Amino acid sequence: MSKREAPSRARTVVLTLAALGLVVAVSVVGLGLYNVSARAGHLPGVSWVLHTTFRNSVDLRAPPQSEAPDLTDPDLIALGAGHFDVACRMCHAAPGETRAATVRTMVPEPPHITEAVESWNAGELFWIVREGVKMSGMPAWPAPSREDEVWAVVAFLTSVGDMSGESYDALTAQPETERAAVAFCATCHGSDGMSGNAQIPRLDIQNPGYLLTALQAFRNGMRASGIMQQAASLVPEATLAELADHYGAQPTGEASAEVDPALSEAGEALAEARTGDTEVPACRACHGPWPERLSPDFPALAGQHEHYLRKQLSLWKEGRRGGGPRSDLMHQAAADLTEDEIAALAAYYASLPPARLGATEAAAR
Repeated sequence: MSKREAPSRARTVVLTLAALGLVVAVSVVGLGLYNVSARAGHLPGVSWVLHTTFRNSVDLRAPPQSEAPDLTDPDLIALGAGHFDVACRMCHAAPGETRAATVRTMVPEPPHITEAVESWNAGELFWIVREGVKMSGMPAWPAPSREDEVWAVVAFLTSVGDMSGESYDALTAQPETERAAVAFCATCHGSDGMSGNAQIPRLDIQNPGYLLTALQAFRNGMRASGIMQQAASLVPEATLAELADHYGAQPTGEASAEVDPALSEAGEALAEARTGDTEVPACRACHGPWPERLSPDFPALAGQHEHYLRKQLSLWKEGRRGGGPRSDLMHQAAADLTEDEIAALAAYYASLPPARLGATEAAAR
């Protein structure tokens, strides 16, 4: 064979193989020759390839452990457990519980939660929960901007290995109430809306109108929260007003906790001051304390949990919060706040005795 003939023959072989590959692909896809039955499983070696690809992909993209908050925080663990119970338990089961028979026939089979977390560190678990996994049934987080919520689930996952079924049940138990929808919400917020968990907002300080607006914003996705969007989607829309009325009618309790007096004093000065932007009023003009609050459409902040207020102000500052009647105003108000100023405002409002704009006052304004 001459040197000139060799490249020509090589091209012929390559083209022939490409044509055969195309015929095979068309046959598999167009004629349905590949058996997609979960009962048939994968061809030999395919599971190893997929899992190894999954493992290496997560390792490459997971954030460093240093980005994680305190994952031993009991409040953070409880928040994550509550979401897991309504969104993840169906596939991965709970500690001390076996997976449903139907789940065990899935391909790939969702591992029991105690097995699922064994070989992953916190950063890797964070990436998996936030991003989901293709071709596995593992969904991505519904609100990609709410990484703080993802860490709550990770806090639960990193503690689940030593958790008994009884401990899990205590974390996710629904209080006994006459109305099922209230019992569902009370898992996190309590029947009285007080919520002893600093990660979860108090509802007893809000009026029904504001609570209904918030629930509707979560349900239609206007307000980002993977936890609350999931919860609101599981409650019949017709019961949202009932829930708002229930929590809006609860008597307000005491201030949430003691705070640093110096920090609170600095926050009071900030709350009373207008910003340099004339379009943005002082904090107390919309949020109180009384009698300065202008509208029941804005949430009351007096007595709210300090940690929750700090987190929400940070979300507004970063442009990751919305869903209110004047979201544009809050974005402007929070944009130039420093971390110290956010901490001061949160301490000030958390230190105040709770007060709520009642129906009579709302009608008069």
